[in-house]
Amino acid sequence: MTSLSASLVRGALTSPFKRAGRPDAALPPDRPTRPAAPVAPGPLAAYGRICGFAESGPLPLTYPHVLAFPLTMRLMTGRTFPLPVLGLVHTWIEITPHRAVQPFEPLELAVYADGLTPHRRGTEVTMVTEARVDGEPVWESRSGYLSRHATTDAAASPLTASAPDAVGDLPAVAEWRLPGDLGRRYGSISGDRNPIHLHPLTARLFGFPRAIAHGMWTAARCLAESATGEAPELSSVRVEFKAPVLLPATVTYAADAAGHTFALRGAKGRVHLVGTVARTA
Repeated sequence: MTSLSASLVRGALTSPFKRAGRPDAALPPDRPTRPAAPVAPGPLAAYGRICGFAESGPLPLTYPHVLAFPLTMRLMTGRTFPLPVLGLVHTWIEITPHRAVQPFEPLELAVYADGLTPHRRGTEVTMVTEARVDGEPVWESRSGYLSRHATTDAAASPLTASAPDAVGDLPAVAEWRLPGDLGRRYGSISGDRNPIHLHPLTARLFGFPRAIAHGMWTAARCLAESATGEAPELSSVRVEFKAPVLLPATVTYAADAAGHTFALRGAKGRVHLVGTVARTA
């Protein structure tokens, strides 16, 4: 936690001096790693409770992302990383589990940046996270993070792109009331204390009228509801964050009967999140 706190301080200090959208921007070749170590039971239990996962069994599908977050922050807050970390918005994640991972297995983690892409609302960076057990790849993810800034690129997809009609027609499965302090509570467990999640005042500094829920909390809560992470035939999950969830909020989880597609909807049917599940034959 100490190194993560240091990264957050470094990010706050360096962000004002970084200008996103520079044509000569380049990503650092660094690949931060964490030596193999078993999962601490206390933080895992707290994560499971706030996201709704089962108390026992394999690691939640999204948990290696949380374990690797200090490495991600170390890379993103480094002097050579081209985007300011403050205000970054998580836009999508694709998770590929190669097999179920048990909490007692010592996980080795690594993170690296894999590309900058123009976006209608700024610049998006792709971050890759890998988890291994005894040198064997067991889990990996790719994530997009958006640094919002003025741009003339109208071809790229907007952060709040509308969802297909088929997603809007998915049947409702559950309704959740999200408290105003959800961002602070999840941030204390995950370590992601981005100001956009913590308080209306800090969120307004980055263009949001209120604090917004963490994208990874919404993704994890949907996967916990569907028990997708427990399916042995799962080959990958992709989640796209279509519109921020302003806290407090009441949201609806919707999914098809086959478990191939799910969504999180808000007031007046606004789609916040869309997920697709790929399964082995």
